[in-house]
Amino acid sequence: MSTSSTGRWAVITGASSGIGAATARHLAAAGFHVVLGARRLERLTALAEEIGGTALPLDVTDPDSVAAFVEQVPECHVLINNAGGAKGLAKIAEADEDDWRWMWETNVLGTLRVTKALLPKLVASGDGHVVTVTSVAATEVYDNGAGYTSAKHAQGALHRTLRGELLGEPVRFTEIAPGAVETEFSEVRFGGDKDRAAAVYRGITPLVADDIADVIAFAVTRPSHVNLDFIAVKPRDQHSATRMHRRTE
Repeated sequence: MSTSSTGRWAVITGASSGIGAATARHLAAAGFHVVLGARRLERLTALAEEIGGTALPLDVTDPDSVAAFVEQVPECHVLINNAGGAKGLAKIAEADEDDWRWMWETNVLGTLRVTKALLPKLVASGDGHVVTVTSVAATEVYDNGAGYTSAKHAQGALHRTLRGELLGEPVRFTEIAPGAVETEFSEVRFGGDKDRAAAVYRGITPLVADDIADVIAFAVTRPSHVNLDFIAVKPRDQHSATRMHRRTE
């Protein structure tokens, strides 16, 4: 494993695409040695070669995978909890328990497993920082979205609780709550239906992964006494999870 120009190590989950991959590039440019974790190792390896980072397989829904991943991380100054996602847009009366289970395992328990496992190294670093990428869905609810909004509310509650539980330790906590970001997110939510995914962003200028990565990089490069607790990031065209100004062609 190569060393970083700053001597600081950053770990990113869900790093094979979207916000995770963009954040890896930003943090590498800021001098971090970046450890990338995700299930799609082929994508990770290419990105790691590009930025001089380390690619390791990681499935946050599998405790054994998390344990094996963390064992290979020698030190950790920054953890980016980015792995997550949504499945479906079903009413509660028509909820698919498998979809709900996946969302809770990925967004909530995945964040719990990785954070819990790396906390000793974050504290030992003397200047740790945990960034959790939640969503505007962590503070709002909307019809047909209870599986995702409940998971993101729980993920946000987990992260904000840590802010209090670790008070006095040398670890900072920042929650990033993105609004509409055009990544693979909607394709996953709609089972690969590209047309349905594209309709989410029709008529607006959405954020892109690089916009969120830029904010994350800013947060983790502030002086160590500065804690940016919560940052909501939305496109100018978006007011809330359900209200947007859509232009007609």
